[in-house]
Amino acid sequence: MYKKKFEQLLSTEHDQLQKLNEIVCTAIEEEKVISDKLLEFEELHPPLASRVADKVAGFGGSWTFILLFLAFITLWMVINAYLLRRSFDPFPFILLNLLLSTIAALQAPVIMMSQNRKEDRDRKRAVNDYMINLKAEIEVRNLHGKIDLLMKEQMQTLFSIQQTQVELMEEIKSLLHLPSAANNTNGQA
Repeated sequence: MYKKKFEQLLSTEHDQLQKLNEIVCTAIEEEKVISDKLLEFEELHPPLASRVADKVAGFGGSWTFILLFLAFITLWMVINAYLLRRSFDPFPFILLNLLLSTIAALQAPVIMMSQNRKEDRDRKRAVNDYMINLKAEIEVRNLHGKIDLLMKEQMQTLFSIQQTQVELMEEIKSLLHLPSAANNTNGQA
C-alpha cells in the first residue's frame, strides 16, 4: 500500500519536473524565434546606391578624406600660383571653387541618404527592442504564474509525502508498542 503511494508521489514529482522542463524548452524556443526576427531588419544585400552612399559617407567623414583633400587643395594652389607660368586657374582660383562646390553639392545629399538609411535601421531596432522588452515582461509574468502553480503543486505533493510519512510513523509506532505492551503484561504476571 505504501509502496504504491510512494510510487504515485514519485510519479507526480516526475510529472511536475517534466512540465517544468517543457516550460523552459518552450521559452527557449520562443527566444530563438525572437532572435531570428532581429535579423529581418538587417539588409543582407542592400542596393548598389545604398552601398555607394555608405562608402561615400564613410570616406567623406574621415580624417583621411580631410587630409587628402587639404593636400589636393594646397597642391592646386601651389601649382597655379607658383609653378606654372601660365596657370590654368589664376589667383582667385575660380575653377577650384567650382570644383569644391560641385563636390560639396554631390557629397552632401549622398551623406544624407546614408544617414537616413541608418536612422531607419535604428528606428526599426528601437521598435524591435521595445517589442522584445514587452515580451520579456509578459514572459516574466507568465513564468511567475507558472512557478506559483508549480510551487502549489509541489506543496501539495510535499503535504502528501508528509501525510504518508506520518501514517507510516504511526504504523511503526503501533507495531513497536504492541510487543512492548505484551512484554509489560508478561513481566507483571
